[in-house]
Amino acid sequence: ECALPTTHGEFRMRAYRHIRADGEVLEPVVMIPANYLRASANDVVIRVHDQCVTSEVFGSRRCDCKEQLDLALSVAQQLGGMVIYLQQEGRGIGLANKVAAYKLQDGGLDTVDANRHLGFEDDERSYECVPWILNDMAIESVVLLTNNPMKVRCLTELGVEVTKTMPIAAAVTEWNQRYLKAKVKRMNHNDEWPTALEE
Repeated sequence: ECALPTTHGEFRMRAYRHIRADGEVLEPVVMIPANYLRASANDVVIRVHDQCVTSEVFGSRRCDCKEQLDLALSVAQQLGGMVIYLQQEGRGIGLANKVAAYKLQDGGLDTVDANRHLGFEDDERSYECVPWILNDMAIESVVLLTNNPMKVRCLTELGVEVTKTMPIAAAVTEWNQRYLKAKVKRMNHNDEWPTALEE
């Protein structure tokens, strides 16, 4: 664990190494505000965020991942909470396959059909390391920052007590609108953008 000053304020970065059931090694990190004094083990505000190199490193506007990460870090500072960051690029298909999926999206497929065309499930992510991290940090229940019911279901099935959720909606733009529509219509994400996502 180390100190990490950021544009969102002072944090502590706590690193883990986790070996998945399939043998893949992940190195998740937890971002904790430096001045955060947790009052309780219950109802801790948590964002479980999956890596997006294209937006978070290269500034891609095709998705809302970087905006969601920025919002989550700001919420962690303002409300007290943590961001668990997982190396699961492209909903778990990896960076090279994500580029291939983008190529198919350039040809007209949406994000779900592009992944299916490449032989993947709609979502290949795994959250089996999250209960282990929460247990290590003595967290008993969480308020989850998410729009994704599947993430809530997956974490609940793994034994995480999600007491409630908080939406984390980024702005709709001309570049990310197709992706956000697919998340709402094809993956049942909570619709935080009703006007902008009309046909």
